[in-house]
Amino acid sequence: MNSPRTTLYRDKVNAKLMGVCAGIADYTGVHVLWVRLAAIFLMFATSGGVIPAYLIAGLLLNKKPAHLYGAPEENQYWQRVRQSPRRTAREIRAQMKDVDRRLAEVETYYVSANPRLSQEIEQLR
Repeated sequence: MNSPRTTLYRDKVNAKLMGVCAGIADYTGVHVLWVRLAAIFLMFATSGGVIPAYLIAGLLLNKKPAHLYGAPEENQYWQRVRQSPRRTAREIRAQMKDVDRRLAEVETYYVSANPRLSQEIEQLR
């Protein structure tokens, strides 16, 4: 089952007709103008064959929930997840390794024989 954040929706807030192009733009992270221009180009290139596909998508796709993203950064994060889940997992893994490395350095600093720290602790007693 897909997460609600990785599902294609119609975006009625930024819609011109049914919100399909705006939903595709939101899903892929491409600017909505480029998606609309591609749809117009495809309409002429396929002699209107894209119109039934647009109408079917407009009828089948659910409307985007208003509470889906809390912040624009969250929206960008989920767009990156949809574009390349493996790359996103790799980035998160690298960030967690960095946090783990820094935490190990802090542990080593406080656990090792630190005369200045020992002196400060003794002064507090």
